[in-house]
Amino acid sequence: MTHRFLYLFVLGALSSFGQSVSGGTILGVVKDQSGAALQGVEIKIANYLTNFKSAAITNDLGAYRLNNLPFNSYHLELKSKEFSTLTRDIDVRNQVPLALDFTLKISDQRTELDVHALGDEVLENVPYAHTDADANLLRHLPLHSAGSKLSDAITYASPGVVADSDGFFHPLGDHAQVGFSVDGQPITDQQSKRFSTQLPVNAIQSMELITGAPNAEFGDKTSLVVNTVTKSGLGIDRFSGENWLSYGSFGSIGSENSFAVGQKNWGNFLVANAERSGRFLDTPEFKPSHAIGNSETIFDRFDFQPDSKNSIHMNLMGARNWFQIPTTIDAPDTDQRQLTKTMNFAPSYQRVLSPNALFSANAFFRRDDVDFFPSRNPMADNPVSAGQSRQLTNSGFRTDLAYVKGRINFKTGVQYVHTGLQERFALSITNPDDFEGAVPASLLPYVLGQPGYRPFLFQEKGRVNQLAWYAQNSYTLGNLVVNLGLRVDRYNGLVSKTALQPRGGFSYRLKKTGTILRASYSRTMETPYNENLLLSSSTGSGGLAANVFFGFGSAPLNPGGRNQYNAGFQQAIGSHFIVEADYFWKFTRNAYDFGVLFNTPITFPISWRKSNIDGLSVRVSTREWRGLQAFTTLGSTRARFFPASTGGLLFASPIEAGNVFRIDHDQKFQQNTHLRYQHKRGPWMAFTWRYDSGLVTTGVGSCEDAVFLSDSEKRAIGFAGSASKCDSTLIRIPQTGTENDDHNPARMKGRNLYNLSAGHDNLLGGDRRKLSLRFGLVNLTNQVALYNFKSTFGGTHYVTPRAFSAAIGFAF
Repeated sequence: MTHRFLYLFVLGALSSFGQSVSGGTILGVVKDQSGAALQGVEIKIANYLTNFKSAAITNDLGAYRLNNLPFNSYHLELKSKEFSTLTRDIDVRNQVPLALDFTLKISDQRTELDVHALGDEVLENVPYAHTDADANLLRHLPLHSAGSKLSDAITYASPGVVADSDGFFHPLGDHAQVGFSVDGQPITDQQSKRFSTQLPVNAIQSMELITGAPNAEFGDKTSLVVNTVTKSGLGIDRFSGENWLSYGSFGSIGSENSFAVGQKNWGNFLVANAERSGRFLDTPEFKPSHAIGNSETIFDRFDFQPDSKNSIHMNLMGARNWFQIPTTIDAPDTDQRQLTKTMNFAPSYQRVLSPNALFSANAFFRRDDVDFFPSRNPMADNPVSAGQSRQLTNSGFRTDLAYVKGRINFKTGVQYVHTGLQERFALSITNPDDFEGAVPASLLPYVLGQPGYRPFLFQEKGRVNQLAWYAQNSYTLGNLVVNLGLRVDRYNGLVSKTALQPRGGFSYRLKKTGTILRASYSRTMETPYNENLLLSSSTGSGGLAANVFFGFGSAPLNPGGRNQYNAGFQQAIGSHFIVEADYFWKFTRNAYDFGVLFNTPITFPISWRKSNIDGLSVRVSTREWRGLQAFTTLGSTRARFFPASTGGLLFASPIEAGNVFRIDHDQKFQQNTHLRYQHKRGPWMAFTWRYDSGLVTTGVGSCEDAVFLSDSEKRAIGFAGSASKCDSTLIRIPQTGTENDDHNPARMKGRNLYNLSAGHDNLLGGDRRKLSLRFGLVNLTNQVALYNFKSTFGGTHYVTPRAFSAAIGFAF
């Protein structure tokens, strides 16, 4: 019934001759003082922090149109030979077309300017903290992780985000609580390469990374909202493209290709990428072994605007990841693999109802198929041999009405998502001696070779239906902006829940000092992760090891509720620097995380009774000055979680019941600095410095615990000492008697990772055809460091060893 409804909705949208322009739009007419239309006037728009730029030229009617603009503050400039140059500072905050007509004066060698305060063209008077990243920044960041370059980009660009292994990252103290909005399509399931495939970075026009209190239109996973606009071929008057071939360490080869074609009322943008690496996943040894993987992605965006009021937009994506599971030196015969396939289809329609109102309708269908294969010899997998085949399907729609007039910026809408779940899982215990303590009696039947042995088998189907209504309004009164919103979610899955979620915030501009002050509150419903939700909900409190399957203690995972508070400021320093800081505090009942099945990529959702997370994020940015531009992000997070837990499967390092503890999202300090210099339009160089003080680890609690590690584990962490006093080159291990899960937990030691890149975007100096070169070096000093160690939530993984890459590109 759901898919039949979706089909009819999509058919109706396509028959309406429309397309969603996912970003903002500026349009209007340029005239002279007599009222005559001016043809050939050049109109440029730019943001000096992100370096986003776009341009248009008026036609014979004096009309112009700028499409697909990221929501941001801009400097707009109009130029014509016989007329004075005119400039304006403007804000683009929604999809309702912004109509701006201009009258140019006869040239008297002067420029007509807006009189504006300090930093007006880059300060954003909005109540929520966020970071803007566009294609120009993305192409110069050190995006080196095979299959997860989007995760790299988010980690480098956004403050308060802690890096973890395999493309995981922790936004503001939460694990993978990330919601994506891709051209209006909501995607809240996991996007790391362990779970799915990612949107290719060379398809992205811009990202708004929202770390503050989210507007009411965003729900489900909201610690970080990635509001993404993809590239479009709309309005391109000639066939163009860009092709890159790359080679690097670990036998890495890649090909990135993009093509754009269109006219004024239609356009198509296509991306086709492929890559292979000998270190596809982060490895449990510094030197990778059995870590080959490959990824292939095709993305296509089609736009059609039959007239000035209607527009259609269509996103299509197909992707595939195949990879080996990395092994350790003492497990040479292990041969685990995983195959992930993604299919995505998302049409949408927009109609301009009036100069102030816009109706939008989005439909979407997305499916992930994940197959995990154990070693052919089950005894080669230690301490368990497991196999998995699961399917996760999202389908639904979203409609909204936006109205903008004067001081009012109003939006209301409805969103429906149907998630179909299919899970098949098998497990046998191959080495019970490697468990933490004795194997529980409930698991003895699954020990391979024991009398009465049988594999643990699970096969189930389920569904989750989510319906939401939201309304939000941004009201501007002089220098004060007030946001008020309300969201109502109905969750029907293994359990049912309805949540009323009020949200509000304000920002105030102090013009004389170039300051924005802001504060906000949001109530959100945090929904369980859908990956392996059925099995995890059947294992109950303490996981499978604490319960006979379907026996006492089995319980479904319930949605959680969160209160979040944010307060911060944005400060312009002169005309070249912007400092932005935000303090956050989040209190959640029924907080979520993942439990990993030993060192495999198989994970299961876990809920904890509550969590208390707070921290600070800071970003310092500069405008471009004589070819030099830089930004620095800083963050600190305290993430305290409170047992008991529900769900999971088998814990490699169980958390003691009843004790509040710091989870492995907790990091005292991290910073990322990115410097880039380009000599005019010539060669460029970029330098990135990433420092992490170290995540909490649950793999070892004190010296007394460390002495029971295996010889290979002790070697891996550089352990030396005894049960009473010890040291490690890679982990800060509390001395016996001083350990405390809340105030003095074990942590990874701090690490400094330096990356260097250089290139030239136009070696031959051509206007249309350009030859480019690019070189990169990550982990310049080849520092040996761990993301995590025997973590219940992540396993053991090293950072990337020193690696180089080289690429040649051709654009036309």
